[in-house]
Amino acid sequence: MSSSTTDTGEKSATGASGAVPYPKRWAAAFVMILAALLDMIDGSIVNTALPSIGKGLGATPAELQWTVSAYMLGFAAALIIAGHLGDRYGRKELFMTGVVAFAAASLASALAGSAEVLVASRGVQGVAAAILMPQILASFRTMFDGEERGKVFALYGAIAGISTAVGVLLGGVLTDWNLFGWGWRTVFAVNLPLAALVLILGAKWIPGSRDRSFTGRIDLVGNAVLAAAMIAIVLPLVQGRSNGWPLWGWICLAAGVLTVIAIAVVESRRGIEHPLLPTGLFRKPAFSAGLLIQLLFYGGMSGFMLVFTIWLQTGQGYTPAEAGLLMIAFSSGSILAAPAVDPLVAKLGRTVLIIGALVMAGGLFWVRQTVGDSAEFHTGAWPLVPGLLLAGVGLIFLIIPLVNTTLSTVPAHLAGGASGILSTAQQFGGALGVAVIGNVFFSHADKGLTGAITHAGPWATAAYLLCAVLCLALPRKAVGNQAEPAL
Repeated sequence: MSSSTTDTGEKSATGASGAVPYPKRWAAAFVMILAALLDMIDGSIVNTALPSIGKGLGATPAELQWTVSAYMLGFAAALIIAGHLGDRYGRKELFMTGVVAFAAASLASALAGSAEVLVASRGVQGVAAAILMPQILASFRTMFDGEERGKVFALYGAIAGISTAVGVLLGGVLTDWNLFGWGWRTVFAVNLPLAALVLILGAKWIPGSRDRSFTGRIDLVGNAVLAAAMIAIVLPLVQGRSNGWPLWGWICLAAGVLTVIAIAVVESRRGIEHPLLPTGLFRKPAFSAGLLIQLLFYGGMSGFMLVFTIWLQTGQGYTPAEAGLLMIAFSSGSILAAPAVDPLVAKLGRTVLIIGALVMAGGLFWVRQTVGDSAEFHTGAWPLVPGLLLAGVGLIFLIIPLVNTTLSTVPAHLAGGASGILSTAQQFGGALGVAVIGNVFFSHADKGLTGAITHAGPWATAAYLLCAVLCLALPRKAVGNQAEPAL
């Protein structure tokens, strides 16, 4: 987002040169990182609980996919516009609104009596997360400067990495614990006390800030059309299999893709000051390649995690807690490898991303082969661990340098918009991956879930092999703009 100034009458929230740093900036950062955990943990905690949700609500395979995809689509649809709204109307106000909306949607999810209600509330959850998350990184930029800014972004990134491991384990433990007989509903109810704490402390410690230089019209209509286009793309991919791949689905898919292209063209011709899809960015091969890598990366990961979790619990009889414990092997690979990434990137540049993509593909291939080799009996946890560890190492080698490497060729005045588009691609790619890989999995489920995952697994592996090829279009060394962490 753009550089910021504070609201009139409020204490300075900026650490820019010549201004007095906001004295409670670290307390405010603590509160905002607590709020970020609502989003960071939510994806992985829900994945672990999906089989239990399916049993509890009698959800169809498509509805299980929508439970994940609705959140990601809601997030992707609202993310860019939410950043603009925070710049103009105040980041604290948008942040607090997002927390309230997230808590309300979490309550609705916990009380859902049908899969349809759960999917709808998950979509609202995603929109709420999109409202609050951009305000966090933008506020960090106004509250911190110099070394402190690097420290707070590093802290944010470290917690984001750990939160995935916490989420998969917490989702399993809470579901198995069955507190008050709530079962899977506790994975949503747990958000309520955290949100309440954030609201109380946030009202006290978070400073108000906005960008007084932010002018021009915010394209609300364009954002609504973009959201509809993304839904039009994902809808037939999720529903197509159960409906026999009807003609309307292909028309809907084509219309969604053409609408996204049309938005970019119309915005360019009308000269909108804050475009949703700046066409100048897409003319840069490195940015376009990085965007595709972001789509494929999160698509492969989200899709594989969905089917792997269902296979573990429904096909292999793992309890939610056992499945969550096994998935910590994946997160552990990322945590162990993280300290080596920056030194290697300094020496090897984009080669680190290529290695990461290949290692992740190799890890998922290991898992797929282990599953296939034991198709006739229960697969123990230990044979799966090496593949999951490798995949975790590959993930961190690819994702940590990706945003900075992609943004390094983007002009400084477009860096904020480019970062927002990459974050949108992250969520939209996840929704696409769940739709595509989930469909492959469920279309073979009648032959047994082990056979289904052996058919679905290669799609995720292929996504990372393609990522490795696309990395060749990135600059050899990242120079210029320093990226913020991805949302």
